[in-house]
Amino acid sequence: MEVQNILKGLNPEQKKAVLHNHETHSQLLILAGAGSGKTSVLTKRIQYRIAMGAKPSSILALTFTAKAAFEMKERVCALFPDAEVRLSTFHSLALFLLRENMDGIFGYERLGFLKAPKPVHSDAQDFACELVKEGLKASDLEREDLFSLDLKPRIEKRLKMIREKVYRSGDLVFEDMIYLAIRLLEQDAEFRALVHGRWSEFLVDEYQDINPSQYRLVRALLGNRKSLFVVGDDDQAIYGFRGADIGNIIRFQKDFKESALIRLEWNYRSVPSILHLANRIFTNKALSLRKVLRAGNTRQDPLFKENRSPVLWEIDNPIQEMQMIVQKIKEMRLDYALEFYDFAILVRYNHQRLYYEQALKEYEIPFYQITDDSIEIKGVHIETVHSSKGLQYPVVFYAGLAENLTPGLCKGSRKKQKNQLKEERRLFYVGVTRAEAVLFLLYCKKRHWKGQLKHFQKSRFLKCMPRRLPESSMPLFLFRILVVSRIIFFMGVHLFVLPYQFLFARKHIKTWLDYKIQTFSAYCIRLLRIQLRVENQSNLAKIDWNRPVVILANHQSYADIPIAFLSVERTVGFIAKKELKAIPFLGFWMKQIGCFFIDRNKKGAGLHLQEKISKNKGVPKVFIFPEGTRSTDAKLLPFKSGGFRIANDLDATILPIVIHKSREAWESRQNTKPVFVSVEILEPTDLLELKRDKPELGIRDFLMPKIRSQMEGLL
Repeated sequence: MEVQNILKGLNPEQKKAVLHNHETHSQLLILAGAGSGKTSVLTKRIQYRIAMGAKPSSILALTFTAKAAFEMKERVCALFPDAEVRLSTFHSLALFLLRENMDGIFGYERLGFLKAPKPVHSDAQDFACELVKEGLKASDLEREDLFSLDLKPRIEKRLKMIREKVYRSGDLVFEDMIYLAIRLLEQDAEFRALVHGRWSEFLVDEYQDINPSQYRLVRALLGNRKSLFVVGDDDQAIYGFRGADIGNIIRFQKDFKESALIRLEWNYRSVPSILHLANRIFTNKALSLRKVLRAGNTRQDPLFKENRSPVLWEIDNPIQEMQMIVQKIKEMRLDYALEFYDFAILVRYNHQRLYYEQALKEYEIPFYQITDDSIEIKGVHIETVHSSKGLQYPVVFYAGLAENLTPGLCKGSRKKQKNQLKEERRLFYVGVTRAEAVLFLLYCKKRHWKGQLKHFQKSRFLKCMPRRLPESSMPLFLFRILVVSRIIFFMGVHLFVLPYQFLFARKHIKTWLDYKIQTFSAYCIRLLRIQLRVENQSNLAKIDWNRPVVILANHQSYADIPIAFLSVERTVGFIAKKELKAIPFLGFWMKQIGCFFIDRNKKGAGLHLQEKISKNKGVPKVFIFPEGTRSTDAKLLPFKSGGFRIANDLDATILPIVIHKSREAWESRQNTKPVFVSVEILEPTDLLELKRDKPELGIRDFLMPKIRSQMEGLL
């Protein structure tokens, strides 16, 4: 029962991560998108391992802040109060290892220390003077690298006197502790055996933020064992300036060649429109690490149900900007009964934060602060994007979206500037994903900056904002010709790209295909001048996509296919009467996405389809129009039973979706003005679960009427 309680509330990917078996699937990398519940997965993994009989004292979990370690400890102890799991920061673990007593000798004594180590702050100027005394340049070494294991021999031999001074005093800076712990583990076989005997399971949080020395410490702790469980998000790697190496998470599958990868893509924080923007930020990302954030948020209060699109404010000056912010805060507090602490202003630099604090004071708007006597004043949050990581707010004003502010000014060689710009893009992503329900993006054309009035260009990152459909007065027949020709051209171009993918990226061909089909669907929707709105997308999070899924939708238009793909944010095969060879390239791509060609008028068509699905590789996922043909009005035609029988035989999850007004996009289009199409994702029906309560499931007398009544209720 304990295990069932632990797994309760987890989505299929989270559950798969918690149940991961290191012996059969080796090390595990969990790519956890923003707001996807990574902390829950980490703590439940620890609880699960304890429930399965693992000794709590054999489990070591590493994170970056004492606060995060404490919160994880609280969660673990909620189920296992006396569990002696070590949840620790890297630095506190390193200090623990240095103070470890083995046969009456402390770890630090084994390294030559005369006093117990204690963390202190170093003086850069004093250290520079010491380097010069030893015949080195002040620029040869940072204090943090005094005990580095990778120094040049020329520098290494001149550090003896400086290091001996540290051995005598015990005064260490934080990085010293990491390097010295590594020395103990790598160079002292007895000490290494002791540590390897103590911990046998290792978990690492925020893996994208570890630096090279922390990575080396993890490898030294792990040895040649498989029991490494790491969680991270390369899209939120924003601490390169502190020495964090994003390469550690990018290289994980090369470092651990037998390792497994699980993506957590359901975001339980933000509304779909904000996530659509977030997904557009990394358009050129490597397929191996690509994620698609999907909305799992089920909040029903009005602000969240509205699913507002992010809004860009282009403002002339800071005074006007502040007036707009204050006015919007006042309006939304009245309209939605919000508190001041439901609002946040995010900025790139701390200097900007001070300006907004002063401006809010002048408007008598309280902002969050802790006074000298430790009294907390609740109000609007004003944060740098770095300090906002891990936090979330219903309404976010993301300010300073201008060149040299966001992205910040990049300096150094061309390579350094390129890497800095990549990190600035990731920082922008972090800022966007702090918003839960409403996001305002603020571009101010001129402001005082560093003592001068400066004019700013709009941030390059704003190019990821969806473009508005332009006005069009094109004749309808030309519009139809243009749409068809461009769609054919798109399919033709990518037909020639496909062989390259098979030759050089075959491992990721499915991911590439999924991504391109989604891109193609979005391209079609824009060409057709459709403004698409999807309701209740959070119902998709209730489905286990590792099992068979049958999507059932009403059918009005040829446009229903790309509309459906965008609505469920997945590529699935669908049933077609025949391969459309008359349209160049279309038949080929229909095969690539797993379509099934069935003549419904032939006898035994249903059995033939079931046979094809059973032979298909992978878990069956199929899109079916239960009406069998397109309706010429909004009413449902009589359902055919074939799709329901297939779902029943597969013990699949049935997902009904209802499409509104798609016929106006093509078949009954009157002009070239934008067409508003909406899709509603209905509550899924898990037939496997349903059969537990109703073993004899009647298809015609129960299942078909059930799904039809769901869909008819919305038409």
